[in-house]
Amino acid sequence: MNKKLKIGMVCPYGWDTPGGVQIHMKELAEYFQSEGHEVSLLAPVSDESSIVEDWVVPAGRPVPIPFNGAVARILFGPIATSRVRQWISTGDFDLLHLHEPAIPSLSLLACVAADGPMVATFHASAPKQKAIYAIGPILEPILEKLSARIAVSEMARETLKVHFETEAVVIPNGINASKYVGGMKNPDWYRPNTLGFLGRFDEPRKGLAVLLAALPEILRSVPDAQILVAGPGDQELVLKNVDPSLRNRIRFLGRLTEEEKADFFKSVDLYIAPNIHGESFGIILAEAMAGGSTVVASDIQAFSDLLKSGQFGALFENESSNDLARVVIKLLRNEEERVSLSERGLEYSKIFDWKSVAAQILDVYEVAVAGGAKVTLASENRGWRRLRNE
Repeated sequence: MNKKLKIGMVCPYGWDTPGGVQIHMKELAEYFQSEGHEVSLLAPVSDESSIVEDWVVPAGRPVPIPFNGAVARILFGPIATSRVRQWISTGDFDLLHLHEPAIPSLSLLACVAADGPMVATFHASAPKQKAIYAIGPILEPILEKLSARIAVSEMARETLKVHFETEAVVIPNGINASKYVGGMKNPDWYRPNTLGFLGRFDEPRKGLAVLLAALPEILRSVPDAQILVAGPGDQELVLKNVDPSLRNRIRFLGRLTEEEKADFFKSVDLYIAPNIHGESFGIILAEAMAGGSTVVASDIQAFSDLLKSGQFGALFENESSNDLARVVIKLLRNEEERVSLSERGLEYSKIFDWKSVAAQILDVYEVAVAGGAKVTLASENRGWRRLRNE
């Protein structure tokens, strides 16, 4: 696309809370700006002083709600409605890019409040939910306003299809692949037979407990193995459930910077993703492959789809610590197979680089803005009043 666009992005989740959707949007916005497009991003923000991006517009403080096995921090209601409308009315946008507009959020409010070119990306995958069906008659006509729909995976696409009987083009999440290629092995972290885990480790669905349960069996065959655990969480709470004799084989690194994350992937022999459920894509797997790690992941659908049923990373039976131990021991004992998986994964990870992913998104934008209309405020029609009063 030769025309430079003025893009309004809307984030449904708290911007200053770490999460895959926020990272996706931040990196996509930065890539578009590097290509000469203008971006303004509206998001809930808990602490406005923490925002360093001058293109992020705070819309108010989010509130936590349970969603898809985790806690989502979202913003909804009359004050949020007013701020959404003000942002749209002053934005002079060529199009809006809304993320997760099917949940009560700023994105849904923006979809209701605007007319004109609108693209939505759907990230979540979830089974049929009674709550969504209950408000389906309200959401369906709102989502029909969208010019185009993107799903980050086949699972997210299927979720959209099941809940709303609508289609979407599948475009994966993106990564800055070059950032991970430049990582260096950290001598303070690495020793032979090192396993890595990265994520909110006190969130059960991330599966750290499955990996720790596999550790005794792994150590029987590979006595010098260790686990590096990176990310936020209460390590004392985790260690309560670990045999005291094994605790010295587990190192907690805390939160990592992006530079440290690249070094982390270079400092492990196997990157372990034991997630139990609630994943629609698995961006961490793409990052680990770009960083040169050999990936071992649970065989949940999102991970199996991303790894092409084991072509680019090893899979184990979900929630089975015994099967995880079996796969880990096999790969630690077979350097040739481990290196082969790593090399295949590294080459494959290039398809997730923003240069490729953003180009596909721009193709969708091109279709959305083809008519030449710009984004305007919708009138306060009956549908708006009905949503606002729910």
